[in-house]
Amino acid sequence: MKKRFALIGAAGYIAPRHMKAIKDLGHELVAAMDSHDSVGVLDRYFLDTDFFTEIERFDRHLDKLRRQGKGIDYLVVCSPNYLHDAHIRFGLRLGADVICEKPLVLNPWNLDALAEIEQETQKKIYTILQLRLHPEVIKLKERIDKGSKDRVYEIQLDYLTTRGKWYDYSWKGDVSKSGGIATNIGIHFFDMLIWIFGDVVESHPTKIASNFASGELHLAQARVKWTLSTDYHQLPEKVKVAGGKTYRALMIDGDEFEFSGGFEELHRRSYEEILAGKGYGLESVARTIDLVKDFR
Repeated sequence: MKKRFALIGAAGYIAPRHMKAIKDLGHELVAAMDSHDSVGVLDRYFLDTDFFTEIERFDRHLDKLRRQGKGIDYLVVCSPNYLHDAHIRFGLRLGADVICEKPLVLNPWNLDALAEIEQETQKKIYTILQLRLHPEVIKLKERIDKGSKDRVYEIQLDYLTTRGKWYDYSWKGDVSKSGGIATNIGIHFFDMLIWIFGDVVESHPTKIASNFASGELHLAQARVKWTLSTDYHQLPEKVKVAGGKTYRALMIDGDEFEFSGGFEELHRRSYEEILAGKGYGLESVARTIDLVKDFR
């Protein structure tokens, strides 16, 4: 049965992946909202989507559809991180389930409040944890699960990518709005490691700056040294010489774990799981939200 979706944050970087997933699975995007009107990408997927630049008019439109018996089934939240909590609440109050990009919220206490609203509305909140659906990551988890529970692995995680000067002037460069670099670009990797290697035992950030962060993380079955950066100068020389702008590496006991490919279909897979009632909810993100909050 075709589901009806609405989306907040249509002009953002990640929104097209959600639009494509909705389109590819045969569903309908009935309305979208963004304070910016650079949303020509909508034409690639949905020509008839109603569009709004003001949340008040978007709210009124969706409420009208609901009263006409044509309400939405899901609200998709791709807005800036600090607005996620408010926009999730907005979707639940509309009587819709919510699919929200990472990080679900910035602060752990927001999760408790959202759980109460889930209970009140009998609607669900889902988030996108696409690395848990990556075929190679699934294989790695299966291998670790089958191994000795007493073994502690040595992990080196490096995710060095490049952002221009605009980044610091946008909401992403504002810690109060993005949660900082560990939250904004690191949270998927921390979630993946905790999912595979178990709960956090100790965490020791060594440097937290606007465009660079590093630290050591002791998990139940792993000691992790991690580095995150959006500074081009932090890239390995071989990457810069080759014209690259991103370096992603995960070493496990000195061996490289390769998972650079296979990302194209992960949002679609996430939607398939959610629509089947098997998506990741509030309980799935609590440990990681706690961790990145402690970094701040």
